[in-house]
Amino acid sequence: MGPGTHAGMTMRLAILSRGLRLYSTQRLMEEAIARGCSVDVLDPMKLSIAVGNEDVRILNEGWPVEVDAVLPRIGYSITRHGVALVRQFERQGVYVANSSKGITQSRDKLNAGQLLSHNRIPIPTTCYVRTWQDVERAIRLIGGMPVVIKVNEGTQGSGVHLIHSREQAEQKTYKMLSEGHDVLVQQYIEESHGRDVRVLVVGGQAVAAMRRRARGSEFRSNFHRGGMVEPVELTSEYVDIACRAARLLDLDIAGVDLLESEAGPLVLEVNSSPGLEGIERASGVNVAGKIVEHLLQNHAFSHVELDQLLRSKPNHGVLSLSVNRHPSLSGRQIGDVFQDPTEQVVFAIAREGMHVWRPRRTFVLRAGDELVCYGEFSRIRELLRPWMQEESETSVEPAIDPYDESRDEVPSW
Repeated sequence: MGPGTHAGMTMRLAILSRGLRLYSTQRLMEEAIARGCSVDVLDPMKLSIAVGNEDVRILNEGWPVEVDAVLPRIGYSITRHGVALVRQFERQGVYVANSSKGITQSRDKLNAGQLLSHNRIPIPTTCYVRTWQDVERAIRLIGGMPVVIKVNEGTQGSGVHLIHSREQAEQKTYKMLSEGHDVLVQQYIEESHGRDVRVLVVGGQAVAAMRRRARGSEFRSNFHRGGMVEPVELTSEYVDIACRAARLLDLDIAGVDLLESEAGPLVLEVNSSPGLEGIERASGVNVAGKIVEHLLQNHAFSHVELDQLLRSKPNHGVLSLSVNRHPSLSGRQIGDVFQDPTEQVVFAIAREGMHVWRPRRTFVLRAGDELVCYGEFSRIRELLRPWMQEESETSVEPAIDPYDESRDEVPSW
């Protein structure tokens, strides 16, 4: 039995790529073939999707695509069609290295930032602006000039601009909005000017890293923009943040870009189709081989969208409850909240970007925690209603601020 075989069968791998001759595609093919895999490079734009009650297929020139694993290398320009293909493979039970949800989340920089910051992953302060008039306020919120203005979707540094004046920022924003882009105004990290760290995460492990440096006055360090690459030793903090960011965005294979700020690493971007040339050159690591080994070890399993699975039963699903919104929960044990042990509906506690699964009834809640509950919606609310009602009855009426302009009436003096 060869290294790429399982129970007498060769793993059939499909690489979704429009560039057969690209370095990354070639390297992945080489490593897969070296391990005895059957490899096809398929152009996503030449694949069709057939959806029906019984016959659900992906077709290549009219023939069904039958594979064991899919490695998507989906470019930004074909995200919508590429994600639809990946979603179809998932629904056929095929292992896909990066999920459709993960690709979509990582491509939307605002969405990715919201997910990361919510889970305590440090990122540069970022504002989403809808009009050029919002720029002045955004600049104040992120700490002043200079700022980085970027489109919400882009790759390899395209649509990213370093701006040094408010007038220039407003003009650039107006132009980008008029071209139909969603625009982000982002904090500029001066001490990281022209450089960042790219960490390649495969299967939850940081397998390689490099530092990228821009040439000349260019502040974008992307390798494909002529940036220089060099090896870098990662601290445990950088490794932990990179791996957590990839996992939170549901990516088995990711290039996580980190800024080296005075406050520590900041996640700038998470790429679902990272290039391999620069990082293999800088690190000396066979990254393509690491990716193929991961596929071989995991292709027997397929991703399941947990939220969709939990909602398949009518009136059942997941509800979360924030301790910050209900301060009387702080200091309570879970057993105090759900007194009947047969009615334990909490299956996780979200705390400081991590999760405690199946917590004991003696687990003490504190500010910042979120209870993640699963069960019948009406029953969860019924169980929580008694102490919420108690909280409402014991709450103190807030004092009236005579200077609160949101009130309908302003008191006279």
